[in-house]
Amino acid sequence: MVGTVSSLLELPGAVAAEGVDAGVAWHYGNPVAEQRRLDAGDGWTDLSHRDVVRISGPDRLGLLHAMTTQQLADLAPGEWTEALILSPHGHVEHHLAGVDDGETFVAHTEPGAAAGLVAFLTSMRFMLRVEVEPAADLAVVATGDGHRFVARSALPGLVGALGVPSGTWAYEALRIAAGRPRLGLDTDHRTIPNEVGWIGSAVHLDKGCYRGQETVARVHTLGRPPRRLVLLHLDGTADRLPAVGAALVLNDRAVGRMGSSARHHELGPVGLGLVKRSIATDAELLADGVLAGQEVLVDPEVGLHVRPRR
Repeated sequence: MVGTVSSLLELPGAVAAEGVDAGVAWHYGNPVAEQRRLDAGDGWTDLSHRDVVRISGPDRLGLLHAMTTQQLADLAPGEWTEALILSPHGHVEHHLAGVDDGETFVAHTEPGAAAGLVAFLTSMRFMLRVEVEPAADLAVVATGDGHRFVARSALPGLVGALGVPSGTWAYEALRIAAGRPRLGLDTDHRTIPNEVGWIGSAVHLDKGCYRGQETVARVHTLGRPPRRLVLLHLDGTADRLPAVGAALVLNDRAVGRMGSSARHHELGPVGLGLVKRSIATDAELLADGVLAGQEVLVDPEVGLHVRPRR
């Protein structure tokens, strides 16, 4: 699946995305209108560069429940969910989102991540009746009411059914503004779920043991994760966006890591960053030389240790 080029890049005005999103359109000639359409819930985005995995067999949900952070043992058909796979120390290794149809669970993940995900789940099957494989015949698209999987060959037909798509510029700008992190862009090898707001959405706190649970539970119980995800409002006079992975600097000292960024149709240039928990929430930072103000996404005091004042 890695390196697949979308057929929608043949549409008039299509400009190819670069970097991790290469293979689909960055925009189709009018990125502001595309973003407004998507924001209004009327647009859709081709995400066919993302890897898709098919997990089948009668024991599939049991395997996913045991190996991931999510409660999946009794997942109802048609119910979308997201989950993480953690290292033994609680660091995020995989992020997947998908749906079960009663016989097969299909999930999408970051470009290039399918091989590692398939290998890990396959190695954990033991005697379980589960088959895990890349689903190169399927593609994921984002619509106003969520995501859906379609046959890759059916992508061109969606233009007639759904209208002209919006590019990844629009999709990413809205994702960033909503504070939704993306694995590998807004995280690094040390990221734990508590730092980036995945508790509740991708991590179920009332399920049985899974790899890395001790770290998640300890930080949730005691509070104060080492770092916190912030929405950065970037200086709109700058003629560029900060590079992913660039240092976030305060008083000539690196205090965090820059994640993804984009130009939002209303907010202007925005980005996501990981900063040390101790940094004041109103401190202005330099993001790859671009001035950036913070908006809190993850409370520096988040955790069960916080009790309401009487």
